[in-house]
Amino acid sequence: MRLKNKIAIITGAASGFGKGIAKKFTEEGARIIMVDINSRLLKNTSKNLNQDYFIADVSKSSSFKSLSGYVYKKYKTVDIIINNAGITHKPKPMEKVTEEEFDKVLNVNAKSVYYCGKFIIPRMKKQKKGVVLNVASTAGLSPRPKLNWYNASKGWMITATKAMAIELAPYNVRVNAIAPVAGLTPLLKSFMGGNTRKKKQSFLSTIPIGRFSTPQDMGNAASFLCSDEATMITGVVLEVDGGRCI
Repeated sequence: MRLKNKIAIITGAASGFGKGIAKKFTEEGARIIMVDINSRLLKNTSKNLNQDYFIADVSKSSSFKSLSGYVYKKYKTVDIIINNAGITHKPKPMEKVTEEEFDKVLNVNAKSVYYCGKFIIPRMKKQKKGVVLNVASTAGLSPRPKLNWYNASKGWMITATKAMAIELAPYNVRVNAIAPVAGLTPLLKSFMGGNTRKKKQSFLSTIPIGRFSTPQDMGNAASFLCSDEATMITGVVLEVDGGRCI
């Protein structure tokens, strides 16, 4: 129960890595506000875990502000926030990514972290404690071709993690990131550009440990970095990638 009674916000929590993190945090005793834009899926997932939920589009200022207001009114504090919500564009040459696709990727993957800094961080600074975990990607460390602007958005998140960590350390607020390799989530098909056996084998050949990451892998890494066992760790990007970035 390393997270017993910790109040944690998890964005993108209805499925994939977010759901895996929420499941692990529940097992470790955390009280969670699960956040997602997919209301149907979010309600089902939160009910199964017996956790609170809030429907929000974290790429929009008004939505993130409403989330913050709801959480602080009900729980008075936030101990942990997981910025997990993320999307990608389909694999294609950079000149063929539309401006609309670019904006959507950057708004969800990057701007949501900015809103965390705007609406959550001031309270954490005031209470002199808190943990932020950004879910980045190996794509931000070792980019794959034709996922150009997705790669860039995750590189941005990695730099943002370090920038936040150094600025917030004097306030006892820790900021880390995990960098998963492509995993068994709804986004896998988009990353691979299809879901054929050949594409899967080609993708797996780049992961030395020989398998995709799982939501459970992310939950295990996240629970450690957000626990009091990691109080000396900040500004770290933990590669949960089966050796992909070696």
